[in-house]
Amino acid sequence: MKKMNQTEIKEILTKYQTIAVVGLSRRYEKDSYRVATYLKAHGFRVVPVNPFADEILGEKSYKSLLDIPAEIQKQIEVVNIFRRPEDVSLIVEQAVKLKSENGAPNVVWMQLGIVNAKAAETARNAGFTVIMDKCIMVEHRDLFPVEA
Repeated sequence: MKKMNQTEIKEILTKYQTIAVVGLSRRYEKDSYRVATYLKAHGFRVVPVNPFADEILGEKSYKSLLDIPAEIQKQIEVVNIFRRPEDVSLIVEQAVKLKSENGAPNVVWMQLGIVNAKAAETARNAGFTVIMDKCIMVEHRDLFPVEA
């Protein structure tokens, strides 16, 4: 399994701006909510994916990646996953379907504590860059520190 270095992660966080956050909670105390809030505050477009919410952070929420309208699907560059490891394979399958239809997304990012080697291999075989067991917010904060 290839481990992403800081230069590669910085390139991803610079190049891509539209992120589908799968498992984005409506609850402000949840990590997914805090991370998505941070991403929005730093200029990223967040597309919420949560089957139990109509809207999160002022954005329409979708039941799954496949339920996102086609014109928005084409804009998604990163699929950021906040789900249990055993749920990741289905999400990767959906991302692969989107990529085959739209040429995007390009990155599957499994948040800190989320590891699914089989799903990662599936994603890599479909042409995705895969980041696993890392927090996108922590990586961004470390690579792009705010000037004091």
